[in-house]
Amino acid sequence: MKKHGWRNREKAFAAFATGPLLDFWRRREEDEFIGVENVPIRYVRFTSSQHNRVILICPGRIESYVKYPELAYDLFHCGYDVIIVDHRGQGRSGRLLQDSHRGHVELFDHYVEDLETLYLKAILSRHYQHRYALAHSMGGAILTLMLARQPQAFNAVALAAPMFGIFLPMPLWMTHCILNWAEKRPVVRDGYAIGTGQWQPRPFGMNQLTHSRERYRRNLRFYADDPALRVGGPTYHWVREGILAGKNILAQAKEIKTPLLLLQASADKVVDNRAQDLFCQAMKAAGNPCEGPLIIAGARHEILFEKDSMRAEALEAITAFFARHP
Repeated sequence: MKKHGWRNREKAFAAFATGPLLDFWRRREEDEFIGVENVPIRYVRFTSSQHNRVILICPGRIESYVKYPELAYDLFHCGYDVIIVDHRGQGRSGRLLQDSHRGHVELFDHYVEDLETLYLKAILSRHYQHRYALAHSMGGAILTLMLARQPQAFNAVALAAPMFGIFLPMPLWMTHCILNWAEKRPVVRDGYAIGTGQWQPRPFGMNQLTHSRERYRRNLRFYADDPALRVGGPTYHWVREGILAGKNILAQAKEIKTPLLLLQASADKVVDNRAQDLFCQAMKAAGNPCEGPLIIAGARHEILFEKDSMRAEALEAITAFFARHP
């Protein structure tokens, strides 16, 4: 497997991004399908006639496939076709509210049903010999719920900092009180959750996502250059759905038979690592194949966009795990 470059890319990141990476991005195929309740769902694909393996990538909340060329590049050059979805309400997919910055979903299951549709359309129909999936944060919650429904969909799956519990700024009982109050008032329910608002650029020094200045600045530029990609804070209803999804995942861990690797960021301030620990314990207690949590020491939430040493550690673990599950 071609792994050179993973551990020392940041030193010449601009040259890589404007050279080989840009050439690779221009080879993409963009497509869409109609998801639940007639919402258009966009996705991007990188394919080669030489590949018989595929990886489906499920990004996190507010993200777009526009942010993922570097990961796609690395996996493609390991011999995989790569497909990346834009979840409903974000990226290039259809928005659900008039204020397109509000992160919203009516039912968390809608994300799952969209992903199942994409799986049938873009992966199962192409008869790949080996099928894998890699998900980050909210994408990890969506993918895990799909695995509970479709345990045979993938040969193996890797989850990077999956959102099985949300890192909350207040006690859970208080959160539930506020969410229950908001749910009964439609104007509040679909408004920004407390302490959040429209998308705003945040300087690198204030970010809680990554230690990589180069990757952070590049990702910020995507949103700055293309206002249509911007998503701000979640609605109260989204937070409620997200918390319920985490509970459902822990309850369904025993149903998941797909070999699974869970990567945990030790310095995560976005998702609750304790929920990931409980999930792995529940899978193992049921006798289901779960490796992890594999802790990436010092890493912030965006493991796949961390500085070279942490990112390479994660990518090497993921590709080795997939190689063990043909």
